[in-house]
Formats: sequence, C-alpha cells, structure tokens
Amino acid sequence: NGGQYERGRRRRRGKGESAMPAPDRSRRKGRICGGLLFAAYLAVLLRITVFRSGAGSAPLMSGSWNGSLFTAYLPLLQQGDWLRIVYLFGGNLCWFVPLGWALRRWTGRLWPAVLCGFALSLAIEAGQYLLGTGQSELDDLVLNTAGALLGAGLAALWGKLARRKGGETPRT
Repeated sequence: NGGQYERGRRRRRGKGESAMPAPDRSRRKGRICGGLLFAAYLAVLLRITVFRSGAGSAPLMSGSWNGSLFTAYLPLLQQGDWLRIVYLFGGNLCWFVPLGWALRRWTGRLWPAVLCGFALSLAIEAGQYLLGTGQSELDDLVLNTAGALLGAGLAALWGKLARRKGGETPRT
C-alpha cells in the first residue's frame, strides 16, 4: 500500500519518500517540540513553587495562608524595596504568561486558558500550604491568573497580526 494521491491518480512513493508530506512532518515536529517545551516549563514552574528544597520535610498542612489582597507589599513599599516588589509582582505575572500563550494557541480560545491558569495557580498554592514549602497568598492567585490572561491575550494579538500580514499562524 503506502501510495499517495496526486491529481486523482494513485502513485507509489519513491525510495526515501515519506508517507507524510513535508509541511505535515514539519508541523508535527513543531507540535512535539512545543509539547516538550511546555512539559519542561511546567516542571520548572512546579519545582520553584511547590517542590522546593525541603519539600516533604515539614509536617503536612504546615504552610501559611495570606488571604488579604496585596497587603504583603505594604511593608516593602514602606521600606522602598522596589526590587523585591518588582520580583514578586512581576514574577507572579510572568511565570504564567507562557501558560496562557500556549493554551490559547492550542485551544484557540481565551477563557479555557485563563481558567487553566487559575486552576494551576490554585493547585500550586494548595501544594505550598499542604507541603509547607511557601506562603500561600491570594495575591499569587490573582497575579498568576492575570499572567495567564496576559499570555492568552498576547497570543490572540499575535494571531491577528499574523493574519493581517497574510501569514498563517500555526498552532504549535
């Protein structure tokens, strides 16, 4: 078997010819690379947020919870510690931009990407609380979700700009 159709006629593949046309192989490789990069991103994200060094050494549910919105930034503002504020605020936003981007590109929709960002952030905060590996904060949940929204919005904008220029936007 293994023939291809060309202008309504079936022809046999020549030696060294693949069953999959070149653009399809390239797209498939892009999807595989994108999936691997996404898996690596998630592994790093979970490593720096939940599975830090010392994870599992504290008793279960030994974490702390800060349910007030952005009050942890007030002492930093009073001390003028702008670098720490930018690190915490920007980091929480930036770490979830790739998630929103990738999910928007894969699903073609904005809200599933944002909801997945919220769900992952909630899981991270719960993991930090349960394992005692960080302070679970409402700020983080809000900023992480906003980062996913930002990433999804940037992916949508990227797609619009590419279509406007007449280019095709692959869903890697």
